[in-house]
Amino acid sequence: MKLIKLPCNDDDIRNLEIGNIFYLSGMLVTGRDEVYRRVAEENIMPPVDLNGIAVYHAGPIVKKGLSANEWELVSIGPTTSARMEKWAEDFLIKTGIKIMIGKGGMGEQTTAACREKKAVHCVYPGGCAVLGANQIEKIDACFWPEMGMAECMWRMKTHKFGPLIVSIDTHGNNLFAENYSFFSERKTLAMAE
Repeated sequence: MKLIKLPCNDDDIRNLEIGNIFYLSGMLVTGRDEVYRRVAEENIMPPVDLNGIAVYHAGPIVKKGLSANEWELVSIGPTTSARMEKWAEDFLIKTGIKIMIGKGGMGEQTTAACREKKAVHCVYPGGCAVLGANQIEKIDACFWPEMGMAECMWRMKTHKFGPLIVSIDTHGNNLFAENYSFFSERKTLAMAE
């Protein structure tokens, strides 16, 4: 089992290839549409250093704990990463994140940005939101709470988060694009027979 500790650097993820499976240990943050848009379009940087960190495209369900800064994670499943496509390149450049996690693939613009900035995109299995919550040890901070539970940034500690399947690697390979091309070609051949 491959375990990557966060924060990570180029060397930690350089040898990951599309289709590889690994797990994360350390601090990761959630961030989706509004976080990406705020950073890319409004040039407002998050109040937390994201350099070398993993950003999970998720809208978790969180319950308030007993104290003011205590939260209980109920569920955290991936959301569709393609929704972040138009902001992902800017987000990668401005924040220095190394790992994006979500559901489904991302496009050519993100693939090129991952190659240039030495980052990866990974898929966390859909339908595993409760498993995901059980893999988080604690939530230690909430940033931009005015955006609401699903859209704000939650910083979480994990010892073993995954499995994560590499869908875009640092060399510019895109698992979803390659699969689409392969199966389109097979479909064309099958229909010609």
